[in-house]
Formats: sequence, structure tokens, C-alpha cells
Amino acid sequence: MLRLERLRADHAPALLAFERENREYFARTISDRGDAYFEEFASLHRARLAEQDAGVCHFHLVVDDQGELAGRVNLVDVAEGNAELGYRIGERAAGRGMATAAVKEVCRLAATAYGLSTLTAYTALHNVASMTVLDRNGFTAVADATVGGHPGLRYRRRLVAEPGRR
Repeated sequence: MLRLERLRADHAPALLAFERENREYFARTISDRGDAYFEEFASLHRARLAEQDAGVCHFHLVVDDQGELAGRVNLVDVAEGNAELGYRIGERAAGRGMATAAVKEVCRLAATAYGLSTLTAYTALHNVASMTVLDRNGFTAVADATVGGHPGLRYRRRLVAEPGRR
């Protein structure tokens, strides 16, 4: 079982440790954040919180049943009922259905708590695990794309809020 926690200021130390621990792992399938991300982490974290407060992004930490940070799942560029989905699960939690479950939960939140109607996501063709997560969560490939300089796909999912769920 997992839970999503909306990003808070006090998450900074654990989030920075998670990103450092998984930097090489993530770089195998997605573009590296670069040294500046880690050097400027505190100010970037504050900027993310400001974006969230302004309602243009919704950032979440994925916490496993042991209370450990296992990943992130985010909705960015929120506008007119739409947002872009992004997610990353750390190496120690990979392959256990964590990404699929986190994306499912954020889709529910997007439709209910955030009032969104459509999500878009991108993944490189070599990132088969990410394509599987999107497929399992009802996303449909709608166009070719370039992702981090690699051939990829753009996905879309229309959201429907379940009656009585908020």
C-alpha cells in the first residue's frame, strides 16, 4: 500500500536524499537533472512550493507502507482543466507496481480534488516500464514525441470524477 503526500517544506531533506540516491538509476531512462539541481535544491524546492500554492502544479511524494519515500508523482502546467503528468519511482521500489498505483491515485486526485479533465504524459520509447504504467492507467498514445532527445510518445487520458468521491 502507498500514500501520496502533497509536497511540503519539511519534505526537502528526504526529497534531496532520494534524488541523490537515485540519480544514476534515473539517468538510465530519463534526462539527468544536472549538478545545478542539487546545488540549488533549497531554492528550487521553495519555487516548487510557490507554484503549488499558485495552483499551477500539484507535487506529491510517494510514500511506501514502511513510511519511506519511494518516488514522486506530479501534475504540472495546470491550465483550463489540463495538466502534464510526471513520475519517478526510486530503484529500491521499482518493479513492485508502485508507479502504477501512484499514477492511479494521482489520476483520482486530478479528477476529484483538482477538478482536472485531461492529463498528458510523455515517455521515451526505450522506457518500456513507463509506457506500461501509462497503458495500465488508461492513457492512450496520441502522437510521436521527442523525450530527452530520444524518440518517444505523447499520451493522453481523459478523467471522469467518480460520483461521491472527493
